[in-house]
Amino acid sequence: MKATVTPGDGLFGPHSITWRVHTEALGWPAVLRAFQLQALHPRTIRGIAQNCLLDDPEVARARLRRQLDFVTVRTFGTREQAERAAERVRSVQARLIGLDTGTGTLFRVDEEENLRWVHCAETSSHLELALRSGVPLTRAESDAYVAEQRRSARLAGVDDVPGDVAELNDYFDGMRPYLSATGEARDALRRSVSPRLSFRLAFLTPPLALGSLPAAGALAFATLPAWARQMYGCRGNRAAEHAAGAALKALRAAAAVMPERLVAPEIRAARGLMRAVSEVPGADVAA
Repeated sequence: MKATVTPGDGLFGPHSITWRVHTEALGWPAVLRAFQLQALHPRTIRGIAQNCLLDDPEVARARLRRQLDFVTVRTFGTREQAERAAERVRSVQARLIGLDTGTGTLFRVDEEENLRWVHCAETSSHLELALRSGVPLTRAESDAYVAEQRRSARLAGVDDVPGDVAELNDYFDGMRPYLSATGEARDALRRSVSPRLSFRLAFLTPPLALGSLPAAGALAFATLPAWARQMYGCRGNRAAEHAAGAALKALRAAAAVMPERLVAPEIRAARGLMRAVSEVPGADVAA
């Protein structure tokens, strides 16, 4: 589904921090980072791996592509489009069952703990990629982004999620004893660092023949929290972190001069609305 970008009939709007983040940061690496982080929750990755052929590269990429499309509709679409897309996701998840191989018990993929973990990993990843890309966000604006994403969580059927950066960090600290780099997680990580992306694909559009870039999955991995990388068996590497930050800033700078016709239509429309409302003092058309 393509998002119909409107100023007042969506979850967010031109004055939201969410629109600022999602019109400037790289969407594809953020989705890959979220997946790498989500995989550290044993039930989350088992639920995914047991219901999706992740060993098939095309199937795995298609799954991530659908996730990116859903984020786009949820962010820029009308409320009706966002709710309809979320209903489709919920209806699929409601039918999925996973087997906890550690306890031998079955569990629902859409159990609340799992949905909360997925939401927090996704929120953290989009915000982190924006900051690493050089999107100018104050601490208050970062807090606002996390708070705005509560609307996204409600679409998924979860109400009790962090409302600011401090709460998000506290949530991750509390979850760390329950996380592990299982065999499924390591397999998922290996597969997530293999696809190579064109510059245009990183901005939600079909590939453009501009030459191959470093694997977005490896770039995403370098932005994971140090504790997450350590769980995967990778010691802290400050040089890699700095290199990833420099690469993300360079990609964002290049995006600023990209011809409009090469930018995803949803982002073009959102940027136009953001410019329009910025020229009207006191205007407030955010959802």
